[in-house]
Amino acid sequence: MALAWHENVSLTRRGWSRRGFLHGVSAAAAAAGTLNFRDAMSLQASELRKEGRSLIVLWMQGGPSQFETFDPKPGHENGGPTEAIETSVSGIRIAKGWEQTAKQMEHIALIRSMTNKEGNHDRATYQLHTGYIPSGSVRHPSLAANIAQEIRPEGLELPSVVTIGNQRVGSGTGAGFLGVDYEPFHVTQPGGLPDNVAAGTPAARYQRRLGLLGQLEDDFASRGGQVVVENHRRIYDKASSLVLSPQTEAFNLAAESDSLRKEYGDTVFGKGCLLARRLVESGVTYVEVRAGNWDTHQENFEATGRLAGEVDPGMGALIGDLHQRGMLERTMVVWMGEFGRTPKINPRNGRDHYPRAFSVAVAGGGVKGGQVIGSTGKDGGEISDRPVAVNDLFSSICHSLQVNPAHENMSPLGRPMKIVDGGEIVKELFA
Repeated sequence: MALAWHENVSLTRRGWSRRGFLHGVSAAAAAAGTLNFRDAMSLQASELRKEGRSLIVLWMQGGPSQFETFDPKPGHENGGPTEAIETSVSGIRIAKGWEQTAKQMEHIALIRSMTNKEGNHDRATYQLHTGYIPSGSVRHPSLAANIAQEIRPEGLELPSVVTIGNQRVGSGTGAGFLGVDYEPFHVTQPGGLPDNVAAGTPAARYQRRLGLLGQLEDDFASRGGQVVVENHRRIYDKASSLVLSPQTEAFNLAAESDSLRKEYGDTVFGKGCLLARRLVESGVTYVEVRAGNWDTHQENFEATGRLAGEVDPGMGALIGDLHQRGMLERTMVVWMGEFGRTPKINPRNGRDHYPRAFSVAVAGGGVKGGQVIGSTGKDGGEISDRPVAVNDLFSSICHSLQVNPAHENMSPLGRPMKIVDGGEIVKELFA
């Protein structure tokens, strides 16, 4: 019974999958007393790592307006001048300016009924990255860190968590109490390794530098700094593996054709989406590509039009590229921000913070595209049906990646903490 959570993903159209077979073997062995629970779960985790599942989050920092993205209200005063356009799926319309994304709608599920209570940027960003409300007593691990801990490939020399774009997004994006092994590797300008990574340094010379550093660390550790030195060494071990690894070629966008790079767009976000595809193709578990600022308290329509022009080509190209390469089934793509914007347009021609109703777009990872889940009323002020909370969304992401959301890690306070606290899978996503 302990392994029953995985039973809904064990069968394929051709019968038992390899992981399904192992599930049956491990469950039977556990029941027979020849395999303990921990060993059984390790066997399951090892198979998940081989499947190469991954998550790409397109993070719209600042809180994107649902009216100017995926829930337009043309003809209503709350909709403003925003027009709606047709998509590749009959009956689904989105805001003008998202033409490339509209072409991929058969792969995308729109959740128009996201709802939350946090209307502060920092608190909402923390929650939309960790699943938890900020607490002064503990620094929660991000969902990225939790997922990487569960399914990152063994032996991968690339970081398991990578963030691309604006580095100052807010709290909650780090590994928290899971430690430095799951801290994100940040790329500000996609196209190559960051300047502070000394790629190209001859291996012998680099090893001499590490030797000198080791001597300094030994001296510091002998004077009471053992814990600090251990964490520092783990960081440098990771960096050293990256510097000396041929896998860093994944960061080289010049390896792609000119036509494909043009399709993604010559912007930081577009290049970031292309880099995200290259990274997950190379085995990276989690990539977040950031775009902002969507905090449109004034001149909302001008700002959202400009931002859509940056984000739409990259998003559309990413989903299409993953599909063409046969990667979309095992790669989930989630477009979201920390909340939505107010239905009423303020005197500065802007929209203010509005967590009560907002939109999220999801593609890949077993998601059934070409559908809309939930809705808002004609004025966009309230959820009309099928409200989806943050923990519901996170549970659904875990389901896609075949990670148990109820898995517990022990916090520094000695309290077990689940990856996702409560919530239910949005079953319509996987219908």
